[in-house]
Amino acid sequence: MNSTVQLPSAADVDAARANIKGYARRTPLWRLDAEVPGVNVYLKLENLQPLGSFKIRAAVNALKNRDSDSLRAGVLSPSAGNFGLGLALAAKSMGVPVTIVAPETAAQTKADALAALGAKVIRVPFSDWWQVLMTGRFEGVRGAFFHPVADSAVVAGNATIGAEILEDLADFDTVVVPYGGGGLISGIGSVMRRQKPGMRVLAVETEAGQPAAAALAAGRPTVVDYKPGFVDGIGSTTVLDEMWPLVRETVDGAVCVSYDEIADAIRLLASKHHVIAEGAGAATVAAALTGKAGKGDIVCVISGGNLDHTRLRTILNGETPA
Repeated sequence: MNSTVQLPSAADVDAARANIKGYARRTPLWRLDAEVPGVNVYLKLENLQPLGSFKIRAAVNALKNRDSDSLRAGVLSPSAGNFGLGLALAAKSMGVPVTIVAPETAAQTKADALAALGAKVIRVPFSDWWQVLMTGRFEGVRGAFFHPVADSAVVAGNATIGAEILEDLADFDTVVVPYGGGGLISGIGSVMRRQKPGMRVLAVETEAGQPAAAALAAGRPTVVDYKPGFVDGIGSTTVLDEMWPLVRETVDGAVCVSYDEIADAIRLLASKHHVIAEGAGAATVAAALTGKAGKGDIVCVISGGNLDHTRLRTILNGETPA
C-alpha cells in the first residue's frame, strides 16, 4: 500500500489513457430523458465498460505501473468486486494469479464474475475486510498488494474519465461522483480543477453512512456510523487518512440520497434508456433528480452496472432492497 498518494498531472493522465487502451472503452456521454425544472442531466456511462465498471481503468493502470518482478507471487486486493474484476481481467492476460478479499455484503454477481476470471475469492465480514484495506495484509496470502483507492496510479486511471467528459461536453456546472473511498472523485476532480476550476465537484453518499460529508464539515477525517445495505459500491466508516488531502483539494461538497431515491433512479434509467446501473452509479442520478445537486447542466457518473439480479428484480417490481 502506498503511504503517499498524489493527484495526477496532465502527463500522468495521458500515460494512463495509453496504458488502458485495449482494456477500457471510451464511454459515451448521454443526455438523460427526464423533465427536471432547471436541470439538464448527462450520464457518463461507465457501466458500459468491459465487466461493467469504471474500475477497469484504475486496475489496469495500477498493474502497468508495477514492475513485473513484483507480481511473480501474485496479486492481493480487498474489493467489493469491481476493482477486483479489473485486476483479474488484466492479470489473467499477464498470467498473474489474483486473490480478492471481498466483504460478505458484496453482490454475488460480482463474486461469480471474479471466479469466472480465475480469481480466488475470500469473503469475510465487513470489519475484517476493512482491516485488509487499512493494513494491506491478509493472513496466509502472499502477493503484491493493490489498494483499490489509495494508490496514485489508481487515481490517475480514474482521472481518464474526467478527461473524456471534458472532450465531450466543454461547458457544464456540476459533476456528481459516487463516494466510496475517494479515488474516483479525486481523479475526476483533479482534471476539473486543472481545466475547469470554476466547476462544482460533488460527492454523493447514502443513508448507510456519510464519511465525506462529515470530513468536509469537520475539516478532517471523522468516524461515522455505517450500516451496509444494497448499495455496496459506496459507503464506509471514515475518509482514509491518505486520501483526505486529495479529497479536500478536489471536492466542493457532499450530498446524501436515500435507498428509495436510488431505487427510483435505477427504475428510471432502465425504463428511459435501457441502462442498468448499480446502486452507487444510480445514486448520482438520484442526487440530480431530487435537486440535491443543484441547478444547471449536471454530469452524473454512472460508475457501474453490476447489480445483483435479485435486487434488480425487486427494484423493477417497485420495491427497495434491504
